[in-house]
Amino acid sequence: MFSGIVEEVGCIREAGGDSLTIAASLVLDQTALGESIAVNGACLTVARLGDGWFGTDIMPETVRRTNLGRLRPGDAVNLERSLTLASRLGGHMVQGHVDGTGTVRVLVAEGDALLVTIEAPPAVMRYVVEKGYIAVDGASLTVVDHSPAAFRVSLVRYTLEHTIFGRWKVGQAVNLEVDILAKYVERLLPGERERASAAGLLEVGQE
Repeated sequence: MFSGIVEEVGCIREAGGDSLTIAASLVLDQTALGESIAVNGACLTVARLGDGWFGTDIMPETVRRTNLGRLRPGDAVNLERSLTLASRLGGHMVQGHVDGTGTVRVLVAEGDALLVTIEAPPAVMRYVVEKGYIAVDGASLTVVDHSPAAFRVSLVRYTLEHTIFGRWKVGQAVNLEVDILAKYVERLLPGERERASAAGLLEVGQE
């Protein structure tokens, strides 16, 4: 479990079809083999550790669901260690289970902030609400507003300087994880899952 508060920006050292090696420092403090680190919002197991780097293995399902398969050496990634029971929850409850990818469509400067429009598939947009939470590349963000096919978030200067978001370009693929509370509420409502399935809003593997 994570909070969506990015601790550090790491750098991809090696990227294979089923593994990543990432240069980092802060997130390696007291980290042991087998523990979890969120990489662009995807919960990955630390399989290898070295001086200033860690390595993870990536399942085919992770490649299908996320932007991790598109990473190349030199790319920057958002990193966060898993929460402890003593951690402050500065963002929201993020599982590190990416629901799908979206696409950055519009970048507009608003004073010191950046207003970003992200296009997302129906299976994600059904859970997006104004002023609600969504994790984008692992960062807990508040939805400013939304349309049927996209939502907007506003990024303050601190966030831009301490995450990969300051490097975003139009057309960029981003990992999205919706608020798990929305899924539980939907699951408890009679007939909601059936209506969503009939409308084609659920992706393969979600039922």
